[in-house]
Amino acid sequence: MNEHEPTVEDVMAVAEFRAALRQFQRRSERVARQYGLTPQRHLLLMMIKGAPGGDQQSTVTELSERLQLAQSTVTELVHRAEQAGLVEREQSQRDARVAHLRLTSEGERRLLLSFTGLATERESLREVISNLPDA
Repeated sequence: MNEHEPTVEDVMAVAEFRAALRQFQRRSERVARQYGLTPQRHLLLMMIKGAPGGDQQSTVTELSERLQLAQSTVTELVHRAEQAGLVEREQSQRDARVAHLRLTSEGERRLLLSFTGLATERESLREVISNLPDA
């Protein structure tokens, strides 16, 4: 066997990870809907709250990069979240062309409910990740 060829156990571990990841995604979608969020809005709220740097805010450009979506798609998603009272904009003090996005108290509330509702699933996913083979 070639030293770079994966073992059956390696492939099984990756297959188990992919199945667990898909299950986590489906459960996340169900939990999001349970708290009145579309899966896309749930992810948007999480990306804003969990923005790099810990400042709990983001821009459309940053979200576009993190979500791997076109800027126009993110703009529309943000607009709908604003209309639903989940997100608010604040103009940047340094650059008037930039708006920082933050969660409203209702956005915070719904994200917290869905986040805590997925604690068991996150733990299961962590366990599966720890069984992945090295590179």
